[in-house]
Amino acid sequence: MVAGYSAAQVRAAEAPHLAAGEPLMRRAAAALAATLRRELAELGAPDGPVVLLVGSGDNGGDALWAGAELAAAGVAVTAIPTSERMHDEGAQAARNAGARILEPTGADDDTIAAAFDGAAVIVDGILGTGTSASPALRGRARELVGAASRAIEPRGIRVVAVDLPSGIQPDDGSVPDPTVLRADVTVTFGAIKAGLLREPAAGYAGRIELVDLGLGPELASMTPLVTVD
Repeated sequence: MVAGYSAAQVRAAEAPHLAAGEPLMRRAAAALAATLRRELAELGAPDGPVVLLVGSGDNGGDALWAGAELAAAGVAVTAIPTSERMHDEGAQAARNAGARILEPTGADDDTIAAAFDGAAVIVDGILGTGTSASPALRGRARELVGAASRAIEPRGIRVVAVDLPSGIQPDDGSVPDPTVLRADVTVTFGAIKAGLLREPAAGYAGRIELVDLGLGPELASMTPLVTVD
């Protein structure tokens, strides 16, 4: 049986660990980087390129820290911000490791299209569970996902989602706007989010890989939002 938890339940389970100063983001990013290395090896492209779609919050931070680890190992990494803001420490780590970070508004369409066209793997690190009230992509993020989608299918580019595909509702699995990258793999952290197990969102998640962040004792006291055999 697979249990799916709400975004609020996962945040509550994480809270004592964050209060204790445990580096949950770094653990999550290390696991994400390991999955990306495996995907690149399976594609026969161990040096990438990897393109990160980076949102402004912790989801983008996970992607940037993972990108920093890959770049430090010689993988070609390009980060494309979807807004004016990025996770500061993650962005600095990625730059220091040699990743290319495009300007939030300065990169032209041709530069972005070339990055997508040349990618072996695209990482969806735009939205996490904190946007559950209104998960539909808007503005720049929606434009970039549309551009990435046009490149993916004809070129066989693999998509890895960070925690959940951006644009799905993490609790009820609704997809209010079809502009969502269909993931080949979703690397989710701490607990499986209920929406990943519910249609139509489950159809966007691909293979789900759960990263253990040590939340077991907290989750054991909670009733999952959904369970599936």
